Amino acid sequence: MSKIIASAAIRGAHKIYERAEAKYKEALDKYGPKQEVAFPETAYFLPIIYGILGIEVTKLEDMEEVFKIAKSLLPPPVREKMPLPYLAPALDAGMATLFVEEMEQAIKYIEEPDFYLQGEECDVENGKIWLGAANDIILRKRGVEFVDGTAPGFAAIAGATDTVEQAKNLAQELQEKNLYVFMGAEHEGKRMAEQLVEAGVQIGWPTRLVPFGPDIASVAVFALGFATRAAMSFGGLKGGEFRKILIYNKDRVFSFVLALGTVTDEWYANAAGAINWGFPTIANTPIPEVLPTGVCTYEHVVSNIPVEEIVSKAVEVRGLKVTISEVPIPLAYGPAFEGERVRGDDIYLECGGGRTHAVEWVTSAEMDEVTDGKVELVGPDITDVEPGAKLPLAIKVEVAGRKMQEDYEPILERQIHHLINYAQGIMHIGQRDIAWLRVSKQAVEKGFRMTDLGKILHAKLHQDFGAIFDKCQVTVYTNDEDVEKILELARAAYHERDARIEGMTDETTDIFYSCTLCQSFAPNHVCIISPERTGLCGAYNWMDCKASYEINPTGPNQPVEKGEVIDPVKGQWKGCNDFLYQASRQVYDHYNFYSIVDDPMTTCGCCECIAAVLPICNGVMTVDRDFMGMTPCGMKFSTLAGTVGGGVITPGFVGHGKYNLTQRKWLAAEGGIKRLVWMPSRLREEVLDRLKIRCEEIGIPDLWQRIADETIGTTEEEILPFLQEKQHPALEMPPILGE
Repeated sequence: MSKIIASAAIRGAHKIYERAEAKYKEALDKYGPKQEVAFPETAYFLPIIYGILGIEVTKLEDMEEVFKIAKSLLPPPVREKMPLPYLAPALDAGMATLFVEEMEQAIKYIEEPDFYLQGEECDVENGKIWLGAANDIILRKRGVEFVDGTAPGFAAIAGATDTVEQAKNLAQELQEKNLYVFMGAEHEGKRMAEQLVEAGVQIGWPTRLVPFGPDIASVAVFALGFATRAAMSFGGLKGGEFRKILIYNKDRVFSFVLALGTVTDEWYANAAGAINWGFPTIANTPIPEVLPTGVCTYEHVVSNIPVEEIVSKAVEVRGLKVTISEVPIPLAYGPAFEGERVRGDDIYLECGGGRTHAVEWVTSAEMDEVTDGKVELVGPDITDVEPGAKLPLAIKVEVAGRKMQEDYEPILERQIHHLINYAQGIMHIGQRDIAWLRVSKQAVEKGFRMTDLGKILHAKLHQDFGAIFDKCQVTVYTNDEDVEKILELARAAYHERDARIEGMTDETTDIFYSCTLCQSFAPNHVCIISPERTGLCGAYNWMDCKASYEINPTGPNQPVEKGEVIDPVKGQWKGCNDFLYQASRQVYDHYNFYSIVDDPMTTCGCCECIAAVLPICNGVMTVDRDFMGMTPCGMKFSTLAGTVGGGVITPGFVGHGKYNLTQRKWLAAEGGIKRLVWMPSRLREEVLDRLKIRCEEIGIPDLWQRIADETIGTTEEEILPFLQEKQHPALEMPPILGE
């Protein structure tokens, strides 16, 4: 804790103690030691004192012991400029503050029994808005929401904003996070609860905007008292189990203090008290900060945050996870629509699929660079084009969080495929820079717009992966210039991800990983990913799957033990076969990782490339999704995908990723890269750097120049003379289909 803050908290605690003690002595003289004290219609006596100390305060005379304990906790008074070197004295001072303030509030109930309303509703018309301690009915009704997650926590607000409009916006933003708002204390004669009344905002428990009292003591005592009662009532804890109560609140109740305005010594003292519960303070004024972690999950005090940004910062500092129960789009949404197709006359808009560029990219950013929930469209919307139109598309998802890692980016990115598919009337295939989106006419009639893609991703990524990030914003681009820029950035990121797998081999790895994300379109397809055979979609490598499993142990990427080696040349293992049999619904009991001829791996429609045997040329060709022309096997990519891409095993054909093309195990059973006799020129340029390295490794450095492309021919008969002229090694190899 800042030395200055610690000193201020201790000074404030001494001032509060002296004031409360004087009030106590006056009450003793006036009402006598047997005067009963309590917060009306509540159990747990004075809950902070009971929860932390286990002392049942029921009469004025019971307070004497608590005052003695509070005094013993108070460090010696400090001079105005005298700093303290460590945290503990300030925390003790904060706890002592809460003890004496709670007794002070109990005395207030004796002296002014009608000051607090005690129910759920405020009496705004008669100028009575302060509700005081929540009774047991409210605790049971509202407290359970802190247990089931309906309300993740509360914001305790001290002070007021500069304007009424700011107060209204701040309250709404907190409500949107499902948080309760507990209010008290004044800044320059203004209190936020009173500002909300002036703005015409309904306050009280029903709207979660709760005005506890007019001063700092009321909001601190009643807010932390509510948290303490919730821990005992719903956490099964007993009075005096202070450690368990404080840990319960730190781990289960995601609350924080917003200090709006001049922070006095008394405010510092109460903030120090709240830190004991794990509740940090975020201020909009430039007070000293306490950035090291320790008692709170992250920072203890963060300052000088503009009111417009303070909720976002508080959510970050407290570690609060945003929960979104519904996807806010005008379409039906759910897994039942994942396999839906949009065809022919039903198509209103098409993006990607070889018709235009379509790219998807998830990238991590700093917390202050991301505005959670922001969705922006750059370019024409669906209402700006005619039915049957085609647009380029780039979806950029930026995520930020304290637990976010670069290794998690491809895991989130791969979810885009099925999350968008859950929307009725929307079809999505592919990933990375080979995405393909179709929007039906019915979806447009129901009000679907391009920004709804971002709303889907924001909501569902938070629901499914909120544990690893805190903020998510989405930008959708539909103009050529911006799509090209995103495409370049995304491909650079893809390259970096793929490079992480270099150096690993299948022989030295005992665990492979499955991927069954595409079973909505190919029910029997099972992709098993090894270090030297990346996913045929190109989106997942072995390390991506490992990270995905760590994030979601029950998800689509499961560890697969290789087990006994059945065929090291073709790439077959007993453990993989056993997994395949179960995951393919008993349709397949084996396949080979490294072969195109003998029971190759299943292929789905999301593959980046499809390889096919060319018998006349004694080799294989491969074609990527972006190539629209005819190929030497007599089929275009679209026909190939429709023929072999339904999750079936098709000898002579196999899907693969672009990166896999230059991995050492690619079609190793048939001779690997030496069998490659034809590929589109653009694909060759895309993988050329890695292709040259592989050619060097196999001792044929100019092999890449001996591979035919569409400029040479698109039939076997057309390319064979070129291969003979270049002395392609495939022509000298054993027959690919056997004798």
